[in-house]
Amino acid sequence: MQNDFPFQADAAIIVDTSADVLLSKVLETPGARHFLETHPTLVIDHHTAESTLSFDHIMLSETVVATGELLYKLFKHSDWKINAQAAENLLIAIMSDSLGLTTQNTTAQTFHAAGELTELGASNAEIEERRREFMKKSPEILAYKGKLIERIEYLLDGQLALVHVPFEEIQTYSDAYNPGALIGDELRLVEGVALSCVIKTYPDGKLTARLRGNLPIADTVAGYFGGGGHPYAAGFRVYENYDEIVRELVTATDQALREAD
Repeated sequence: MQNDFPFQADAAIIVDTSADVLLSKVLETPGARHFLETHPTLVIDHHTAESTLSFDHIMLSETVVATGELLYKLFKHSDWKINAQAAENLLIAIMSDSLGLTTQNTTAQTFHAAGELTELGASNAEIEERRREFMKKSPEILAYKGKLIERIEYLLDGQLALVHVPFEEIQTYSDAYNPGALIGDELRLVEGVALSCVIKTYPDGKLTARLRGNLPIADTVAGYFGGGGHPYAAGFRVYENYDEIVRELVTATDQALREAD
């Protein structure tokens, strides 16, 4: 992984997003916006919502379960060799976005892609073993998870589950375990919950939200705030008062549920 922006490159490739708000850290890097405005930029994304990128780019998009599946189709079409490491990375992307090939937008073609990537050297058993190892928690983190569970708020007659993570907890626990990932799935497993949300707040006024749905409304709700993602997993980032965002979140979720009905 490279943290420094590669200004020596001849072009840029952006994957899995076509929204300025989700590239804010990159765009805030001195010189990065100028680079993107003056170099060829290709965006590869399986989200087919209209792009909100504020610089010229070429868009390659298709409605598939994961950008990894779209990349696999591109590589096959171009007759590019896929080695075992690349096959594993593509399978990880597909399994992650499809929640283990279980979401409603998983198709027969997704299963075919997963099978062909397995033939190329990827092992889903090894991927799952590493995922389980990565998700193990220390006793301190498990105790913190209990505190987060105690703070769950149920709104909209229990259809919206919400947890607030203040900055001091981000500082204390994020290096060991992301609080959003720690509690997010637990929220989805509550009876009657259609959408879960973990909101983090920062001293500069920034607020980030992690949305996970039992109904396909997460991207719709995120879009209300200028964010995006998948029907079952999405997010947004804003600079606004927490209480105001919660009120708007309730309104957006209620509207999305009515539209889904």
